[in-house]
Amino acid sequence: MPDYRDDLRLAHVLADAADAATMDRFKALDLKVETKPDMTPVSEADKAAEELIRGQLQRARPRDAILGEEYGIEGTGPRRWVIDPIDGTKNYVRGVPVWATLISLMEAGEGGYQPVVGVVSAPALGRRWWAAKGHGAFTGRSLSSASRLRVSSVSRMGDASFAYSSLSGWEDQGRLDGFLDLTKAVWRTRGYGDFWPYMMVAEGSVDICAEPELSLWDMAATAIVVTEAGGSFTGLDGRAGPHSGNAAASNGLLHDEMLGYLNQRY
Repeated sequence: MPDYRDDLRLAHVLADAADAATMDRFKALDLKVETKPDMTPVSEADKAAEELIRGQLQRARPRDAILGEEYGIEGTGPRRWVIDPIDGTKNYVRGVPVWATLISLMEAGEGGYQPVVGVVSAPALGRRWWAAKGHGAFTGRSLSSASRLRVSSVSRMGDASFAYSSLSGWEDQGRLDGFLDLTKAVWRTRGYGDFWPYMMVAEGSVDICAEPELSLWDMAATAIVVTEAGGSFTGLDGRAGPHSGNAAASNGLLHDEMLGYLNQRY
């Protein structure tokens, strides 16, 4: 099995640099925010963080391709770094601390590119999570000060905690009835949103989570953290990995049942 520890160390260095840049502008009164063509916000901090990560990658891994939310694809080849400079920009611009920089390395393989390294860094929360293929998932302050992540062992939907982002996307897709049925079947629901529910699944504090519409950069890093923690990460269509344009993550024991609810009236 390939050893991705050097790539993981680099991803931490990239996250450190991004954290410094994003925290420097967090809650800044003069933060510049624009609206993208898809009507989502982008701040100067999003752009600066991605430029910073791209610059370091071009020096450290000049042969690797880079795909980022703000500046698209650059380069070709079997290895591709996937970046979301600020996942949770709407929170960021309003001063809510739930946002993170997502950094993943994907490699070409069967079924397309698959994540092999992922780092999720949420500096305003003082948290970081990471994983490398075959090496497990961890959380902590650094590579040398970390604890192993493990998903929960909850096996009954009636005992499960379910996290989601919002209702609007489910309604747009015609999945709202199934979504609501799922919320009634579980023990507890919470709308944490963005990267955080997936990290809670990996930690075992949430059992299932799902979102109806996402991009690759929203999912690549979170997918490998969940799976290396022993969980399942698929699209709503059941396809493994971050390729379906939406996501469902779980401890694995409840995955099929969750997908059944979300697809039952679709």
